[in-house]
Amino acid sequence: MLTPITFHDGAIELIDQTRLPQGVVTLTVRDYRELAAAIREMRVRGAPAIGIAAAYGVVLGIQALTDGAVLDEHFKKVIEELTGTRPTARNLFWALERITKVFRENRDTGLEFLKETLLDEAKRIHEEDIEANKRIGSHGAKLIPDGATILTHCNAGALATGGYGTALGIVRAAWEAGKLKKVLVDETRPRLQGARLTAWELKQDAIPFELITDSMAGSFMACGEVDAVVVGADRIARNGDTANKIGTYPLAVLAHHHQVPFYVAAPTSTIDPTIKNGNQIPIEERDPSEVTQIRDVRIAPEDVNVRNPSFDVTPAGLITAIITEQGVFRSPFSEAIENVLHG
Repeated sequence: MLTPITFHDGAIELIDQTRLPQGVVTLTVRDYRELAAAIREMRVRGAPAIGIAAAYGVVLGIQALTDGAVLDEHFKKVIEELTGTRPTARNLFWALERITKVFRENRDTGLEFLKETLLDEAKRIHEEDIEANKRIGSHGAKLIPDGATILTHCNAGALATGGYGTALGIVRAAWEAGKLKKVLVDETRPRLQGARLTAWELKQDAIPFELITDSMAGSFMACGEVDAVVVGADRIARNGDTANKIGTYPLAVLAHHHQVPFYVAAPTSTIDPTIKNGNQIPIEERDPSEVTQIRDVRIAPEDVNVRNPSFDVTPAGLITAIITEQGVFRSPFSEAIENVLHG
């Protein structure tokens, strides 16, 4: 199984996703500030993977500490550095909240024991994510008809998680069950995560796929060539509104028009209990060069005005189901989500 993040010998090893598909390059990170930079630069990306990396980043920050007298101040500094990396990905904040709770419960147990406890918690977050992805895949595969063509957007595979994937977890499970014909992979402008990453993952697993531009999706739906759309999520509001990679919302509109099921695959850690609806989800805007250039080749005139939101929000009314490790949620999503939030 492809694992984009590992921790051993006091360091985080990451597959540098900016270097794919040209080559598999592994980064060895030993400082939490380097890890924060890797998240900002999208060397590690995908909401669950960001959360896992951030949890390990806290471990790096505390492992470097030798003076317990400055523990609280240093911990706060580490958390602030990591929190400031990607504003939309809910799993980042969820993982940091979870590891902060463990820190507070164990801060007086001695520095060495605290370091071990935080590492254990980070590993637990990682392991739980992989297991959640496999359950998402199992639940989701049951919704896929025999001989199906699935359309997916961006990359919600092993690279975006602890391993196996959310949307691609469903693809993998459907393929293993003999139900999948092929996958249509949106290229996903502007950073081409579909073309670079999803296509690479599917090729590694020998799962049949065809790469298409984002603007082709509606035409394939109109021709009856799409049986389901399956995407991941970066943050889900309490009413089911879902933020995902820019371009997801128009896919949902097209799927609704053509009566194609539109499924969101995400662990329950992606649900934000503090946000009532999608209007409150913070949307990250990234560097204009992502739009005006492709791999350092300029495709637009100089001095043009650019907008580059990295995510959009799909209203809950356009989502057929949200597939989680706890099962399949259907409208009204708020009832199922409240049950999750209140245990």
